[in-house]
Amino acid sequence: MNHVAKKAAAHRTAAPAGPVLLAVLVLLTLLTGCSGTGSFMGGKSGSREAIRIVPADRAEDVPADGPLEVRVPDGRLESVRVRRIEDARKRDVPGALAGDGRSWAPAKGTRLGLAAKYAVDAVAVDGAGHRVARHTTFTTAVPEHRFIGYFKPENRATVGTGMIVSFEFSHPVTRRAAVERAIRVTADPPVAVAGHWFGRSRLDFRPAAYWEPGTEVTVDIGLRDVEGAPGVYGSQDKTVRFTVGREQISRVDAAAHTMEVRRDGELVSTLPVTAGSDSTSTYNGRMVVSEMHEVTRMNGDTVGFGGEYDIKDVPHAIRLTGSGTFLHGNYWSDDEVFGSSNVSHGCIGLRDVRGGSGSTPAGWFFDRTLVGDVVEVVNSRDRTVSPDNGLGGWNLGWSRWRAGSALR
Repeated sequence: MNHVAKKAAAHRTAAPAGPVLLAVLVLLTLLTGCSGTGSFMGGKSGSREAIRIVPADRAEDVPADGPLEVRVPDGRLESVRVRRIEDARKRDVPGALAGDGRSWAPAKGTRLGLAAKYAVDAVAVDGAGHRVARHTTFTTAVPEHRFIGYFKPENRATVGTGMIVSFEFSHPVTRRAAVERAIRVTADPPVAVAGHWFGRSRLDFRPAAYWEPGTEVTVDIGLRDVEGAPGVYGSQDKTVRFTVGREQISRVDAAAHTMEVRRDGELVSTLPVTAGSDSTSTYNGRMVVSEMHEVTRMNGDTVGFGGEYDIKDVPHAIRLTGSGTFLHGNYWSDDEVFGSSNVSHGCIGLRDVRGGSGSTPAGWFFDRTLVGDVVEVVNSRDRTVSPDNGLGGWNLGWSRWRAGSALR
């Protein structure tokens, strides 16, 4: 190879050295910048890791009691918000930043909702004023067992002044204080209301005396995620409101075979009745109307009377106890018994016709009755009705009623 050819070959071999060297220098510069001791806000990946959040992003089956924490290794947290999403109320989790601004934790005693999705939004800042934000989500555990409370009265109902707010739970409650605390009954105008437990499955609320007519009552049911028994959690989160209508109190004198109907303290009518016979007498005491049926079937088998009766079309039936005491229309007895003798199996009968009629005593009373009205029986040979039989809680004095609260 001559001298000119050798020089050209050498030039071709050395030509790439400039660009390669430049690329290596650029790479070294980038590596030096990423691994240096600058702000924690430096690189994109570093920004995400600068704010450390527990639980991890998209974590599932997180326990209701955490752990839940937001922390920065240096710098300080400027703001932290943890909120429940996919929920109508979108409630924030209460919490606070530490004094040094390096961490955030939920308020003491905070429990997360179960089967719920949460979002965490945090903003941090370093000494130079550079900010970085991080957004994560997580989902809490789904409980295996749930319970609900079946309640009276219905939402938006207008009721009588004797109405008792009553809950029957679908699972026995062992943590009664937690459950009672989660149900709040308030009135306008204000009046003290207390709860009373009947066993482990029923909780009733009432004031010291009958509600004043016109009272607006609000029942806030915050049972969702409340542990009513080990491993059993409530599922309800709702508000129920009802209005107290006029006062109607009816007094049945079993010995005189009469019922005096008083509206707002004034005697409206005295109706002839037939009460329970000597062998199947009617309970004494104050009872509250809990159901009303234009017509219903009454079968002795359902209340322990065997096959003594089965009437498929009892008109104007008003339930007074859970055990089967009704005030109802009676078309099968002779007219002479009303006002003169007691022939029923414990119910209170008013004269009626088959199919019912608004012009009969039974129809007249039915049309003027509300759920929550009070019927009081006196001068019967039977005992006083139990306070847990229907809405019989008015047969307990106020001090005994309050003693049945788990919050006393």
